[in-house]
Amino acid sequence: MLTLIPADEAVFAWLLGDAPAPADAPPICEGGLAPPEVVAVVARMAARVRPSYDTPSAWMMVADGEAVGLISYKAAPDAAGCVDIGYGTAPAREGRGHASAAVAALVDLSRANGIAGLTAETSIDNRASQRVLERNGFVRTGERDDPEDGAMICWSLTVAQGETK
Repeated sequence: MLTLIPADEAVFAWLLGDAPAPADAPPICEGGLAPPEVVAVVARMAARVRPSYDTPSAWMMVADGEAVGLISYKAAPDAAGCVDIGYGTAPAREGRGHASAAVAALVDLSRANGIAGLTAETSIDNRASQRVLERNGFVRTGERDDPEDGAMICWSLTVAQGETK
């Protein structure tokens, strides 16, 4: 079973090695969650968007008592109340369904907190991440070219009624 534990400033400081572990922090899986530069990007993004929410904006994925990944809102809700999400599983824990379970949990949290919809992007070559979104009811809404990441597929899910748009 996978659970989401809010990742606040203290959690990110610990993950980056700048502070001791919070008292209730789970152990980190073998190999770590992500390279430090990726954790730093997620920490900065979470700090930037946190004021836009009455709830957490980033979470650690915890499976079998250990942290195995991160999932977050990437921006404030847009004019339609939709929120872009991002997620990643620790390399040592990929292929075990953790990302799919985390996205499902985030869909439920978002619905409970009045988020109208979720969006995401995947690399055109990242079939595993595409399957995560498909399993959770997201539908392809288009493609775009990102200057840093190349060809991307855009995805969307209406959360308020639990239907795809």
